[in-house]
Amino acid sequence: MNICVYGASSNAISDEYFTAGERLGKALAKGGHTLVFGAGAGGLMGACARGAFSEGGQIIGISPEFFNVDGILFENCTELILTDTMRSRKQKMEELADAFVMLPGGLGTFDEFFEILTLKQLGRHNKPMGVLNIKGYFDALTLMLEKAVSEKFMLDECLSLFTVSENAEKLISALEQETASHKAAALHKKLY
Repeated sequence: MNICVYGASSNAISDEYFTAGERLGKALAKGGHTLVFGAGAGGLMGACARGAFSEGGQIIGISPEFFNVDGILFENCTELILTDTMRSRKQKMEELADAFVMLPGGLGTFDEFFEILTLKQLGRHNKPMGVLNIKGYFDALTLMLEKAVSEKFMLDECLSLFTVSENAEKLISALEQETASHKAAALHKKLY
């Protein structure tokens, strides 16, 4: 699977986040998956890419051309795709991905994840989505979404559109299982 990972570009975060991001990258590569990401060398993007690279994984970086300056982009991408804009970057990441994972991050990370989640809610794709909840970072987000359901701003089913886990390996396994389930359902539908 091509697994698109969204995450922070900040280097000012706790080492625990870097360790967990690198672990995710290693787990992706060990599972035979390709990392698709925003091509950044820093933050959790860089940590995940370093993890995947350390295990010989395939890495597709996608970045707008204006970030292609010394030290900004991860230098060991298997493939680097340069786009004209941030919007075209997001679109290319979505096109190449078979699944999505959100790591802790800021506005850009939230924007990327919620756009894909909204598209899934609208039935525009059915790709597995996961959230790696490092150090309880997304606890408040989960509460906010549960509040939106309880106040009738969104349907309860929306909470089942993605998986939340504190463990990288378990999260990847959940994405794999969901993919296998979709394939089995599609085959069953085709046969009957």
